[in-house]
Amino acid sequence: MPIPENYQNPLIILASSSPYRAELLARLQLPFQAAAPDINETPLANEAPEQTALRLAQQKALSLSTQFPDTIIIGSDQVATLDGLQIGKPGNHKNALTQLQLMRGREVIFHTALCVLDNRNASSTDSLRLQSHNCQTRVQFRDLSDAELDAYLRIEQPYDCAGSAKNEGLGIAIIAAIHSTDPTSLTGLPLISLCDMLRQLGVQFFTSSTQHSL
Repeated sequence: MPIPENYQNPLIILASSSPYRAELLARLQLPFQAAAPDINETPLANEAPEQTALRLAQQKALSLSTQFPDTIIIGSDQVATLDGLQIGKPGNHKNALTQLQLMRGREVIFHTALCVLDNRNASSTDSLRLQSHNCQTRVQFRDLSDAELDAYLRIEQPYDCAGSAKNEGLGIAIIAAIHSTDPTSLTGLPLISLCDMLRQLGVQFFTSSTQHSL
């Protein structure tokens, strides 16, 4: 079906304060605005990591539905696990070093959940109004010395990243292998799945209405 000459894509809202997710979304060259969601991100008792990620991604998108009517809202969340135990954001150098020491030479699983809310018709019960997907990424870390791990942390300071490493930066040097169906999911926003969901909602990627973020 041909694209109408004056077609305009709907405004997209990224329910995140993460600069990494914003950088990823900007690659699609769609008009978007980032807004921080206000939710409680504490995991629930006996909740599986993939369930935590999916629940929080949905809550992030839904939390902005009143503030941003007539838009498409994207929520995403990531939970990292080592031997089934969740790994949070370290927050400081000491915690980050402890994390990397535990992870070296081992495999960490990153569960990245994505939720797309079509907020253009709030009363709709259509199955496409709230789409969700969970992408799993298996990361094998190199078996590095304490000195190497400490040096890496002092250079990149990835203290706001679950797993204490930025794979899009120097952190790739402490990773031995990445296994995933979507390479962008490890950074926090699975773009391949996102494109599928947006296409379902009629978003066009190759029109004159595509532009940089607002």
